[in-house]
Amino acid sequence: RIRGTAVSCRIPPSSAARVAHSAKGVMHRLLPDVWIHTDVHSGSRRRNDGGGCGPSPGLSVLLTATTTEGICLSAECSMNHNTASGDNNNDRPIERRQMELPEDLGRRSATSLLHEIYSGGCADTSCQSFALLMMCLSPEDVSRIRLGPLSQYTVVSLRLYKEALGVEFKLRVEEENGEDEDDDDDFGNDRRRKEDSQKTVVCSCMGIGYRNMARAST
Repeated sequence: RIRGTAVSCRIPPSSAARVAHSAKGVMHRLLPDVWIHTDVHSGSRRRNDGGGCGPSPGLSVLLTATTTEGICLSAECSMNHNTASGDNNNDRPIERRQMELPEDLGRRSATSLLHEIYSGGCADTSCQSFALLMMCLSPEDVSRIRLGPLSQYTVVSLRLYKEALGVEFKLRVEEENGEDEDDDDDFGNDRRRKEDSQKTVVCSCMGIGYRNMARAST
């Protein structure tokens, strides 16, 4: 199933509905259980009420897919505020810039979620580094997690964890059917590039047993 929320701030309320309709149009080709809620905010409320959204307009959407095994994969996108072509004046009001259409935002968010599902793993790309950090701080035992293709941010995070915490991960690339990758196979480079996106990475490490020393013991 797929659940999501489209949020709009200081723009016409119909924009959030257009984002939800566009995203559901892509998802309904694959499964019927899709529900996207719309959350509209305006700047007319007082700032002290907590219901205002500030002076900046915007539009974003968050989609979460729950697999049959209970794994949640998410994708979040916000509207791009690109300036018009040939115009280098960044001081123009944001309403006069060439903004992304709500329909394009809905399709982009749905495509991002489908890419996360296709990549596989137990955590989406945005949560890879956080999951690995929790493994570093876990008790002194072996922890394992299966992830999709590692992002550049995750690779840099692994280097920082090794330098700051002294934890080194063991990475094992597996095929989609669970078999280990054979380094001696003689397949062509074209087939290798085609299968790279269908492989998952099993990350394992030994936790450092981090404890909060400031917490009172009972």
